[in-house]
Amino acid sequence: MDARRTTMRSGAAGIAAGIALAAVLPLGGDGDRGGGHGRPDDRGGNDRARNVIFIQGDGLGLSHREVIRLATVGKDGQLAMDTLEHAGWTTTDSADPEDAVTDSAAGATAFASGVRTYNGAVGVDAAGNPVPTLLERARERGKATGLVTTAQVTDATPAAFGAHVPDRGDQSEIARQFLESSRPDVILGGGEDWWLPAGDPGAWPDNPPKDPTEQSKGTEGDLVARAQQLGYTYVSDAEGLDAAGRGKLLGLFANEEMFEQRNEGEGDLYEPEVPLVDMTAKALDTLSRDRDGFFLVVEEEAVDEFAHRSNATRTIQAGQALDETVALAIDFAERNRGTLVLVVGDHATGGLAIENVDDEDEGGEGATAEDGPFDLAGSDLQFTVDWTTGGHTGEATPLTAQGPGAERMTGAQRNTDVHDAVLRAMQGRGRG
Repeated sequence: MDARRTTMRSGAAGIAAGIALAAVLPLGGDGDRGGGHGRPDDRGGNDRARNVIFIQGDGLGLSHREVIRLATVGKDGQLAMDTLEHAGWTTTDSADPEDAVTDSAAGATAFASGVRTYNGAVGVDAAGNPVPTLLERARERGKATGLVTTAQVTDATPAAFGAHVPDRGDQSEIARQFLESSRPDVILGGGEDWWLPAGDPGAWPDNPPKDPTEQSKGTEGDLVARAQQLGYTYVSDAEGLDAAGRGKLLGLFANEEMFEQRNEGEGDLYEPEVPLVDMTAKALDTLSRDRDGFFLVVEEEAVDEFAHRSNATRTIQAGQALDETVALAIDFAERNRGTLVLVVGDHATGGLAIENVDDEDEGGEGATAEDGPFDLAGSDLQFTVDWTTGGHTGEATPLTAQGPGAERMTGAQRNTDVHDAVLRAMQGRGRG
């Protein structure tokens, strides 16, 4: 237990040496992958990414992107995430000694730190040692940083970019590290329950009707008050977020996730207090004021959670919200030269298959029974969605990108290669 707490409480001092050392070591991966087909931002004398918008659809496999596309724009349409200029795919393997398929913590750590680790680990290597993250490296370079998610802000993906714990379940410790170590300028999402001790319900009441099991359970004291002491403006609803001015910003818009992940018709709900696109817009407005640029992580968690529940209706709905957010990021990049935008999934979830409507081809029972039929947009056709599992699957996930350094993200990638490409993009040409 003592060793575990030492690892978790290493803080900024413990990570600074790792960042400094990593900055002079050669990167892993395949290095430059050529290309040369970029936008004007991508080539010429200035190939450095001033801004990075790292967008992750948790659980977003190729079949998930396709079902969202078919339901939204049809056979001849493109999602915003599919219009990004460079495309590839990334393997999702972790270094777990017992499981062949990754979880979100190990998957996000590979993206954030370029290191494969065991499932459940956040920001540490397979031996439990803290490893520097892209967000921390960006901050070392003077950039503003932010985390936006529809999950708890202390869930696996944001945690992997801003904390270092051997167990992803230590969400209050993750929140403490955000405030006292990595210090993102903007933190927006759900999970107020982990920031306040038991008996202190905060802005989001304990035991709400939507989920009576939710209640404050923090283990590190009143971290909302601590954030305010450190200069964060705290908001808990859409009106507060809209009114928030300049400066550091903490927004917690739910007890836990910003949705209710259940089977169809069993209380499932995707109605975030603040939509992902609005949280992202506020983050961009705040972070873009920094003259050195910014690094922003944006995650749509609900794709994964509803795929775990074999809920195609809500998976599509969450995917549409994600794509609306990607469109916002693309618009920002077109107006702000030197912005790298990428969209990737940490793993796929559910074994989703898109099938013709066929009453004689039912591939599952109960929760994994076929969903649908769904309308194929722009046509009279319909399709169904079938599921093979309620868990994660091991296939590669699609990766699309645009902006400085995006040409390095074409073709086959390892998940750690994504980290290396983003780091090189922030460093610019000739900086190893």
